[in-house]
Amino acid sequence: MTDDRLTREQHIAEVHSKIGQKKLIIMMSILMAVNAIAIDITLPAMEQMKDNFHADGLNEHQYIISSYLIGFGLSQLIFGPISDRFGRRIPLIAGLFFYAFSSLACAFASSFWTLLLLRSVQGIGGAATRVMTVSIIRDLYHGRKMAEVLSIVMMIFMIVPIIAPATGQMILFFGTWPLVFTLMSVVGFFLAFWVTLKLPETVLERRFLTFVSIGAGFKQILRNRTACFYTLAFSVVLGAFFGALNTATQIYNGIYHLGNWFPTAFATIALFQAAASFFNAKFVGRFGMRKMSHTMLLCFIGISLVWFIWSLIDIVPFFIYMVLFTTIMFSFGSLGANFNALAMEPLGKLAGTASSVFGFMQTTIGVSLGIIVGQTFNGTTIPIATSFVSLGLIALVFILIAEKGKLLSAENTLT
Repeated sequence: MTDDRLTREQHIAEVHSKIGQKKLIIMMSILMAVNAIAIDITLPAMEQMKDNFHADGLNEHQYIISSYLIGFGLSQLIFGPISDRFGRRIPLIAGLFFYAFSSLACAFASSFWTLLLLRSVQGIGGAATRVMTVSIIRDLYHGRKMAEVLSIVMMIFMIVPIIAPATGQMILFFGTWPLVFTLMSVVGFFLAFWVTLKLPETVLERRFLTFVSIGAGFKQILRNRTACFYTLAFSVVLGAFFGALNTATQIYNGIYHLGNWFPTAFATIALFQAAASFFNAKFVGRFGMRKMSHTMLLCFIGISLVWFIWSLIDIVPFFIYMVLFTTIMFSFGSLGANFNALAMEPLGKLAGTASSVFGFMQTTIGVSLGIIVGQTFNGTTIPIATSFVSLGLIALVFILIAEKGKLLSAENTLT
């Protein structure tokens, strides 16, 4: 073992001794969940916000989600290089306070466009949690162990979509939509103080913060075939997911008329995604990231095709819709951890920059596609089902490029 490797292992052991591996994973999961809270807890309040701000267009209220994701996606380019230079703790703490204050400001928005602007600002703070979480995990783990930890983080993280809509619905029983944003603010302040008190610095070697080094880092990432195309693959699949998220209230309430049962249906979908993360964490060490993720992508495409064909013939009965969509989202739940781990694996020394570039690409591409898909909503599930099939097939093409035409192969040296 080289001196550099020994030093790195000693640093990792020191971090784990200060916070403990279980506590670290719980903290990373909750930090990752900040963005799910910002989106999912607002879903039951969409109609109330729409009425309050007189957003009368059929799909206009979708921008309440999209505006957050735009700020979230664009700002990730900033946090990664900064964290490679100054470490993970300070940018993470700053981002959490930014998130907390902007969440509180959203509660006092005076117009629809002001709310959208503040949601974009809120997304900037939320971006710090995404970039830092993935970077910290890459600082401390690699290979299949990184995929396993990411799967555990995603599994715990998926608890939030299970309970967040129900929490938002409960808040509306006792108050109005501004209370939803007030709760987000409280969560942001709590996490900022928790990280300040408990999280040690995980960066061992820091990079100089110059435009030359940042540009060089971006080039290295984008020139890496595996990293680039696995990121593109997840980006387009994410576009289908965001399209479904943007139209969730319209599908569940507009087509299937669930009303107050909407949070229950949404939680069921999220439960299957959480189960997929558990399944992935349990078996990725045995079968490898490639076999797991490639198989799940093929399932994603196949079940989406069934949904698409049925939607063309007639309105899919709600029970059948739930069976199909939960199966699709189970497949989706296994893709994120593996695709991101495969993309991050060859770029350990650029973990922060890599995480920010990946996050920027995934979110901006995914959000852009999600907005397009969402705005095509016409009162049926045909546009959404079409996006799942077509974007799934595009993702498959990207994977074939990344793997030089091979699928379901064993782990190899990433290039």
